Amino acid sequence: MKKIKLPEVSISGRMPLEKALLKRRSHRSFRRSPLSFQDVSQLLWAGQGITGNDGFRTSPSAGALYPIELYLVAGDVEEINSGVYRYDPYSHSIISILEKDVRNLLYESALYQEYILNAPISIVITAEFERTTVKYGSRGVRYVYMEAGHVSQNIYLQATSLGLGTVSIGAFYDEVVKKVLNTAYEPIYIMPVGRIMRI
Repeated sequence: MKKIKLPEVSISGRMPLEKALLKRRSHRSFRRSPLSFQDVSQLLWAGQGITGNDGFRTSPSAGALYPIELYLVAGDVEEINSGVYRYDPYSHSIISILEKDVRNLLYESALYQEYILNAPISIVITAEFERTTVKYGSRGVRYVYMEAGHVSQNIYLQATSLGLGTVSIGAFYDEVVKKVLNTAYEPIYIMPVGRIMRI
């Protein structure tokens, strides 16, 4: 599988955190224009990036077990082919799973929600629950869902600071999404991201 190094992230954003919180909204209408590879890098790092030599990440995790895995469904991104990629936070890279535009398949798996089809990318937040439940038992299931929420909010705020829009989608057929991504991990959110269509 091909690994593609992501651009170095910027940690001096254009928007203060407080303004991003104020402006954060769920957006479902996107312009048909590509995202930059830099934008993709920032979004994935915001969700699960490593922030120091200790291996801690941008979002908290019970026991630092990190059950979350991010998948990028790329349809229109500068510098990379359309396809499915898995984010590797350790090398800040994406690993190519499939080089094919599968936005239509993801759209069908999510009950035909058109914003998935129209967005240049979707980030799919998945989890391997056993990483957490092996230590915390059934309580670990709650911790995984909590962590997915942390990751989603980070992506929301990063998108807002980049002048982009996103929305958290929970209505989809899990097994179909897993087949589209070619993964055994459990999908929790689909987050289409794009440039906001001003009405």
